[in-house]
Amino acid sequence: MSTLTTFTARDGETLAIRHWDPAGEPRGSLLVIHGLGEHGGRYERAAGLFAASGLDTWALDLRGFGASGGRRAYIERLDIWLDDIADRMTALRALGRPVVLLGHSMGGLVSACYAETDRPQPDLLVLSAPAIAGNVPAWKQALAGVLGRLAPTIAVKNGFDGSILSSDPAVGADYVADPLNVHSTTSRLGAVLLEAQAPTIADLNRIRVPTLVIHGGVDHLVPTASSEVFATLPGVERRVYPGLAHETFNEPAGPQVVGAVATWIGEHLPAA
Repeated sequence: MSTLTTFTARDGETLAIRHWDPAGEPRGSLLVIHGLGEHGGRYERAAGLFAASGLDTWALDLRGFGASGGRRAYIERLDIWLDDIADRMTALRALGRPVVLLGHSMGGLVSACYAETDRPQPDLLVLSAPAIAGNVPAWKQALAGVLGRLAPTIAVKNGFDGSILSSDPAVGADYVADPLNVHSTTSRLGAVLLEAQAPTIADLNRIRVPTLVIHGGVDHLVPTASSEVFATLPGVERRVYPGLAHETFNEPAGPQVVGAVATWIGEHLPAA
């Protein structure tokens, strides 16, 4: 079971983070970055399993989501989130252990972008269905850019329900009922994320740490093919799980996926 605490970001905003105690002496620290509309608490099962494998596990609620402060589903610049992650990375590094960064969907895009910067880096990177590309038509992307500048706080429905997240109906039902989830996205955040995709893809060769990319084979939210760009990069391993949907960790086979990721981390984790 996780514990929820808050801390003050460098600009004074209140941010929330969840923690799962590891089993025994921790072999490393894991920081989880969630996807669009959700929060770190939705990783209770997966994070608990990571903690049971010996990882000191944390999940940050990005500002604007979950229990963190800030306008809902809004960010002026991606650098603000990247700085929040950098401060958490620095805090975890101070514990004297290797650090792993794991991002899912939108969090995968943000984490990949983070790994391309000169900010404090993790020892390992795990990307789950990273939203580095999508099926948004060019005209909608252009419209998002215009609205993001002229009407940045307009909220647009996300346009999907919980049924496409997992083959387990309970996952979708819980997603819809969760009061901490946000089911709309501001035009500014939409523009920021869309504008980040192409530069992130262009700079993937700047990622300097061993990386694991996982993707469900029947992901109807982030196209499975979109992560193929990682497959030929040095130091990157990509795994596609046939028959699994967007949230592979929350599928009935999720514990096996988590176990495989934990094994990969163990095989690549440097000594403390």
